[in-house]
Parts: sequence; C-alpha cells; structure tokens
Amino acid sequence: MLRLAVWQCPSSPRDVAGNLARLADAAARAAAGGADVLVTPEMFVTGYDIGPVAGMAPDGEVFDAVASMTLESGVAIAYGYPELLPDGRVANAVQLVDDGRVVGAYRKTHMFGELDASRFAPGSDFPVFELRGHRVGLLICYDVEFPETVRALALAGASVVLAPTANMVPYELVSTVLVRARAYENGITVAYANYCGTEGAQVYAGLSTICGPDGRVRALAAAEGEALLIADAAGDPAPYLRDRRHDVY
Repeated sequence: MLRLAVWQCPSSPRDVAGNLARLADAAARAAAGGADVLVTPEMFVTGYDIGPVAGMAPDGEVFDAVASMTLESGVAIAYGYPELLPDGRVANAVQLVDDGRVVGAYRKTHMFGELDASRFAPGSDFPVFELRGHRVGLLICYDVEFPETVRALALAGASVVLAPTANMVPYELVSTVLVRARAYENGITVAYANYCGTEGAQVYAGLSTICGPDGRVRALAAAEGEALLIADAAGDPAPYLRDRRHDVY
C-alpha cells in the first residue's frame, strides 16, 4: 500500500534555496509519518504567480538537492518547477524522484488563461510510472479539472495520481467536488497539493486533499494555514472502468 503525503504551504517567490530547505524539512516530517511519497504545490521551487521565470534543467542543481533529500529521508518527492526545454521555452513541470533518481516527469497540458499561456509551453503526454510497486500518474492543477486527463491515466493502469496545484479563490469546489469526483469515477486515488496564503495577485484556496478510489476523502486541509496530510492510497475502486461501454464511444 502506498502512503501519500500532501504538503500545503505558502509560496516563497523566487527563494529557491529557502524553498529547498523547507522541502527538506517537509520530507523529514513526511518520513516520520511513514509516507512513501511527498507532493508539493505547483511550481514550488520558484513560486507560481511571479511573472516570467527562467527555466531549470531537469538534471541540474535543484534535482541534485531533491535527489539527496530522497536518499536522506527515504521518501520519494514530486516537486513542481519551471523546466527549461531544448528549444529555450519553459514548461510548467513536475518531477518525481525516488532513491536519488528520476522516476517520472510531466509537463502541464492545459493552460489556465494568460497566467499560464503567456509563460509556459504546454505538454501533451500522460505517462504512467512505477513507484514502489504502484502505477502512478502525474498531473498539474488545471489538468485535474478535465475528466479526460485522469481517465487517460486510469486506462493506462495508474492507481494513483499525484497533482501539484496552485488553485486560487474562488475555485474551492475543485478541491471539494472535482478532485473527489475524478477519484471516484476512475477508481483511482488522487493526491492534490495546493498553496495557502497569497502570492502576486492570487489568494490561494488551500483545501489540499487526498481522495480514495471509493470516493471517500482520506484527508482534507483547511482553507488557510500550512498542513502536511498523510493518508494511504486505499479503498475499493468504483466499478465505472469495469462497466463502461468502451465499444460505443
């Protein structure tokens, strides 16, 4: 059974060194709670609503620091960061690292208005990865609001989706309704890690959550304040994937 840790925290814009120090502390706390993997908010390394941001190499200094944290804590980490692409553009990305190595990576597919479209190159793939004996997919924030994304991962065999996010007021229903629906309709666990507090023009909604494949909320943070949620990816999957008429659509 995979034990998930979701970290809700304030953004610390452009403070890469400080954010890595905070992440190391969160990983140690997640390890103390028996977690297998820790999920940060979207673009955690730099902050999200901070204007143009320079891209980072996926195998650069930030990766080296996170890789060391996974070795020291024994906890895998899915962290959000701006990925420098070969063509010079920047992607809003998440990288999953375990035991000092990259397990998987994903680039945000659905751009949330000009906030994303003006800065980031969209991704287009929904890969599934092996993490400690479990099939895991990655999404970022707005992606979860589209039924097709979680369904694509579920059909590819994922049993867990890890989703860094930067969901703001007044979209609280994403945490309380849509994330739960995505988990239930696909028989899959969704771990959704949001910011709290303010950043740039944003007031973040908090309400980070872990929802099980039976539609039950395993953990839910408050709208305000830092929180480290820990819950198992457990529950009997709903029967929709089994019973769907894939031959008619």
